[in-house]
Amino acid sequence: MGKKRSGGGLSPTQQAAKFLGVSVLAGAVLAGIALPAAGALGLAAKGSVEGFDEIPANLKQPPLSQRTTILDNKGGTIATVYSRDRTVVPLTDISPYMQKALVAIEDSRFYEHGAVDMKGILRAINQNAQSGGVAQGASTLTQQYVKNVFMEEAGDDPTKLAQATQQTIGRKVRELKYAIQLEDKLGKKKILANYLNITYFGEQAYGVEAASQRYFSKPAKDLTVEESAMLAGIVQSPSRYDPVNDEAEATKRRNVVLQRMADVHDISQQEADQAKAKPLGLNVSKPQNGCITAVKGAGFFCDYVREVFLNDPVFGKTPEKRAKLWNRGGLQVRTTLDPQTQESVQASIKKHVYQTDKVATAATFVEPGTGKILGMGQSKPYGFGKNETQINYSVDQKMSGSNFGFPTGSTFKPFLAAAALEQGTPATKSYPAPYKMPYPRSVQTCGKPWVNDGGYTVENENESEKGPYALKEAMAKSINTYFVQMIGDTGICPVMDMADKLGVVQGNGDKLPQVPSIVLGAKGISPLTMASAYAAFANRGTYCTPVAIESITAPGDKSLPVPQSTCKRAMSEKTADNINTLLSGVIDSGTGQQAGLTDRANAGKTGTTDSRKNAWFVGYTPNLSGAVWVGSAQQNVEMQNIVIGGQYQDKVFGGQVPGPIWRDAMVGALSGKPSPAFHLVNIPDAKKDKNKDKGHDGGQGGDGQGGSTPWPKISIPPNLIGGGNGHGGKRH
Repeated sequence: MGKKRSGGGLSPTQQAAKFLGVSVLAGAVLAGIALPAAGALGLAAKGSVEGFDEIPANLKQPPLSQRTTILDNKGGTIATVYSRDRTVVPLTDISPYMQKALVAIEDSRFYEHGAVDMKGILRAINQNAQSGGVAQGASTLTQQYVKNVFMEEAGDDPTKLAQATQQTIGRKVRELKYAIQLEDKLGKKKILANYLNITYFGEQAYGVEAASQRYFSKPAKDLTVEESAMLAGIVQSPSRYDPVNDEAEATKRRNVVLQRMADVHDISQQEADQAKAKPLGLNVSKPQNGCITAVKGAGFFCDYVREVFLNDPVFGKTPEKRAKLWNRGGLQVRTTLDPQTQESVQASIKKHVYQTDKVATAATFVEPGTGKILGMGQSKPYGFGKNETQINYSVDQKMSGSNFGFPTGSTFKPFLAAAALEQGTPATKSYPAPYKMPYPRSVQTCGKPWVNDGGYTVENENESEKGPYALKEAMAKSINTYFVQMIGDTGICPVMDMADKLGVVQGNGDKLPQVPSIVLGAKGISPLTMASAYAAFANRGTYCTPVAIESITAPGDKSLPVPQSTCKRAMSEKTADNINTLLSGVIDSGTGQQAGLTDRANAGKTGTTDSRKNAWFVGYTPNLSGAVWVGSAQQNVEMQNIVIGGQYQDKVFGGQVPGPIWRDAMVGALSGKPSPAFHLVNIPDAKKDKNKDKGHDGGQGGDGQGGSTPWPKISIPPNLIGGGNGHGGKRH
């Protein structure tokens, strides 16, 4: 080869002068190549000269879009996502064979000419004149790189992409001017590295590193001469020379490259012949893009991370800016997901609810005191096929969740209890709580009182459930009439205030309606919201907003700001300690016995809704809180006489199906973890040895199944239910 030069040895001013001096010739080339009509020659030359000085001085080189890797909190890969599969690497991490092959076939005089190859121009003119068309181009490798920059900047915008690739004199003139500038600014080696990282190699692979991994499942630094030749040959026409779809055509093209390498003395003829005789040796890795490829059943958590990025202003003031940053990629996103917790959650889900069941389950677990989401899964996998979905049942609608969340049943009752305790109601409060009673005639709201003018009534599970009851026993047995009486005395506004402090909103993002039926779980709420709210009980009254991202590293090891959990006191420690005591009783002797953990402090609440369309268990230890929902996303399956997870269920209760899912998930998630205790208080029972049945949320008593009594009839007027969420009707 001749002596290598950077920028042809000329300053930008000298190169510009040289360009202008040959503008007529360049115009002819452009006319002959881009616009074959012979009559355009003069116009091309004139347009080139006049437009040259009007072009902006410097080429903007946008950061290359790359793959983003989403990691768990231990650094393990959850998934890779990208708009373009690319991993930028330095020239030192690219095989010398690859460098030589690309230069040999695309621009063999790359190191000898400047930004514009005059010999190439003359050769192209001569060849095209003989062929009567566009048989040969004259673009240098630098000019091709500039064109790729234009295309990268256009992204997937069809209009911008058409402008970046249109065969016009104006585009060619810009390419030439920027090529001159880049040769002087970057030098040959940097231009070659940039080209190898930006160009498209087919099969969704951008840049040589992604291409090497796609076709040979190895890094670009390890490419052999024949592998390098194959990749270099693809660049001219990725579809025509695609080795996956046409191995014979790709082999012919590879051999052309090998011969060219021999002709320019990059390799010997013997080496070229030996390489030609070898098969392509493909070891194809299929594209692994998006949350659908996530491991450990974490596809929905992966999707949630994406939604957080696209919705949080910390990543950009506008949706467009956030989307642009996400699509550009090249990020290392370290999340809060704990692999031990996630594996345990998914294993428990798989054990108890099958993918093919008529109903589904979703479970989310968060860390009290930090808001970190440690596990998130569901029985219908992330995907597009049968019994798959892209709806994340664990989160709110704006984060790709269900439209309204799911009615929570009696799992809402602790929020009322906390509000009442904060208002000064004693933990020993007793109510008559008969088997059946009308709603209070008037209940105070934050404004105009709610008035029951229809004589609507509420019932307990069965006629044996009649008071008086104190709070502890009423919570353990989930006595409906007790809590309706309590909200009558407490009022709705304190409950609204407590819900706000605990981050409790409907699944569609709206605040809860100011109607008494909220205490019976009439409105739809997401599992993530419920798990985070209960975590405040575990954290002795301090609520922390949920977070999914711990850190983000951008290209160049630059750290990006990430959303932080905001922790605020929602209730006094005394109130939280009382709630923890009450909900420990639910597991010890109430409706949640089937969910109980035997080796550590735990508490929780069951919930079942109208016609058994939803069943819940929300529970926690001092160091982990989780919510489990079971039901139909369309709210059209009544869970009676149904098979779930291979087990026949005559009637589904919150403690009977969701409870064991929670229990098994917690056992695995907390294995080997500390076992702290609650700060429990002494709350005496008002009555002893009465109503031993476990109430409408089910439960396990001794060796037999408790709580299998008929579903209570409860009459709730439309004005109690509030604004329609598609889940109207009775709630318990």
